Amino acid sequence: MRRCSTISRDSLRINEEIHIREVRVTSATGEQLGIMPTREALRMAEEQHLDLVEVAPKAKPPVCRIMDFGKYRYEQQKREKEAKKKQKVISIKEVKLRPNIEQHDFDVKLKNALRFVEEGNKVKVTIMFRGRELSHPELGKEVLGRVAERLGDSVSIERNAKLEGKNMTMIVAPKVQKASKPKKSKETQSKEENSNAKD
Repeated sequence: MRRCSTISRDSLRINEEIHIREVRVTSATGEQLGIMPTREALRMAEEQHLDLVEVAPKAKPPVCRIMDFGKYRYEQQKREKEAKKKQKVISIKEVKLRPNIEQHDFDVKLKNALRFVEEGNKVKVTIMFRGRELSHPELGKEVLGRVAERLGDSVSIERNAKLEGKNMTMIVAPKVQKASKPKKSKETQSKEENSNAKD
């Protein structure tokens, strides 16, 4: 009887690891074969050069399926990899500004923030205060307000401006855009109007 080294990773018992006296068996094609002694189920699996896998150990009696366990594990790992690929990783990017930032520098930082948002990332906008600038936190709030205003509808404010030590931060996240219905072209509309007029 063939064994598989990945049994413990799946928490599934296979072949000789199944110690229960009798089991409910499903064939490799999904056919219900009924309840039978485990030895008999093992013999059937061996004759087909397949494995007997306990798929529902808590059932009474436990349910086992005759299958190619190596192929099953391969397909399962393939599905897991595909699922991971589809999961979009959202990271937090940071853009640092000064409370008295020049307009040109502001535009450059804003462009970076917009690019991060368009890539699907959250953006932490940080205002760095120095010395006496801390006595005027409203300057930092004003800069953050300009950033939020310029980013506009492309973002939602996930965390409002908050002073943390010598820095004031705000976090913005990409706003999920609802799919809009495509607008009809003027040519299509005129054709429909002519068609209705003929009717």
